Amino acid sequence: MAAPFHPDLIRPDAAANFIGGRAICGDGAVFDVLRPSDGALLAPLHAASADQLAWAAQDAASAQKTSGWGRMDPRARARLLRRWADLIAADGDVLAPLEAVGSTRTLAEILAWDLPYTAECIRFFAEFADKYGGEVGATADDRFGFTLNEPYGVVGAIAPWNLPLVMAAWKLGPALAAGNAVVLKPSELTPFSVVRLAQLAIAAGIPAGILNIVQGAGHDIGDGLVRSDHVGKVSFTGSTATGRAIMAACAMTGPKPCTLELGGKSPQIVFADADLDKACAIVARAITLNAGQVCVAGSRLLVEASIADEVTARIAALFNAHRLGTTWDAGTTMGPIISEKQLAGIDAMVQSARAQGGEAITGGARASAPQSGSFYQPTLLAGLSADATAVQGEIFGPVLTVQRFADEDEAYALANGTRYGLAAGVHTRDLSRALRSTRALEAGTVWVNRYGRSDDFILPTGGYKQSGIGKDLGREAYLASCKSKTALIGL
Repeated sequence: MAAPFHPDLIRPDAAANFIGGRAICGDGAVFDVLRPSDGALLAPLHAASADQLAWAAQDAASAQKTSGWGRMDPRARARLLRRWADLIAADGDVLAPLEAVGSTRTLAEILAWDLPYTAECIRFFAEFADKYGGEVGATADDRFGFTLNEPYGVVGAIAPWNLPLVMAAWKLGPALAAGNAVVLKPSELTPFSVVRLAQLAIAAGIPAGILNIVQGAGHDIGDGLVRSDHVGKVSFTGSTATGRAIMAACAMTGPKPCTLELGGKSPQIVFADADLDKACAIVARAITLNAGQVCVAGSRLLVEASIADEVTARIAALFNAHRLGTTWDAGTTMGPIISEKQLAGIDAMVQSARAQGGEAITGGARASAPQSGSFYQPTLLAGLSADATAVQGEIFGPVLTVQRFADEDEAYALANGTRYGLAAGVHTRDLSRALRSTRALEAGTVWVNRYGRSDDFILPTGGYKQSGIGKDLGREAYLASCKSKTALIGL
């Protein structure tokens, strides 16, 4: 377990690209990577050039073939992945401070959740390596038919900044277990911790080139990665607008398949029969976790009218109890916003809501302390119509809108009334209503009397409507990393 650390002691290496088993200093643009907690310079990031991106993709394709990774005894591949997971789990002294100082995740959260989750995600997918090789088909007696699952070769993965290690594991676990090489582009806002993952992969015995990392902006390096002729499949987590652009690029340069987990505006429905102590705590945490910077953040509270005042008051009190602070402060209960640009966007949405008649029951402004970082008050907005911008648009911050409903039908109509469909939460003691809600809600995941992902990696996650296509996690994610070949033999 990592001890509390001084942020100035964490100095990432400028060689933050990783190609062919070694760290490489990029020849492209240079970005100043800032610490979200205090705005100080963490390190300059030297992005990859176009030539280095082409090298990374070609190297991955060559390594996938020449190392035998894709045709390796699947149990041997699984052993290497499990060894890698063990090294990740044991690397808290290095990996946890590196992740904390450069992201919005607190040291306590990383040690308790992110690191164990990342390691276990890799272990989970390792076990698929020899479990889903294909199947025999029912054919006539004079022939023998079967299917084979084979790797695409190279998967191009683009991960977001909000949970850097966890989101990288979602991409890497299934793709590597299926025998692919991966070229991963992390966000330029949180570029450094995944380089440590790549170093640990080499230490575990995973062949050089099987995991390459390229750094840079999405419109530049990300777009080039998606369009690379060496990339057979793309996996992306991020905004709906970027997802559309990636899907178009995949169509133009392939066509090649893509998995897209995109934006969300997820409702949390509280019925009058719910356990209010439990429900209010869950609702509050679902929007303040990681300062609301989570794709599945429960950003719309829909509450039955008879309990609306009580529920609103309880959640406001829970919001006001948060202690905002740096990611390395043990007393912090809600960390920073990733950047000043993101904070300005959050505040613009809140002020727009006020102009449209909304009331900030609590919060509604930048936090006055700590003054040096990018912090926003947990905010509860009431009095908005269903078509208000703050109700319809993804804010990606600690902002919760509240609306009242009279009956079940109105609750579901409000819940389904956006272009998104990533997740939804329902709070009720009525079993029949709970089951009805899972069918009525237009969302890829419905949680009942809880909210948020668990370590049940077997359960896939992905969106409806404009929240994406395809699935991360579960068997679906592994099979999406394979292409299926049919064989038919005459006897």
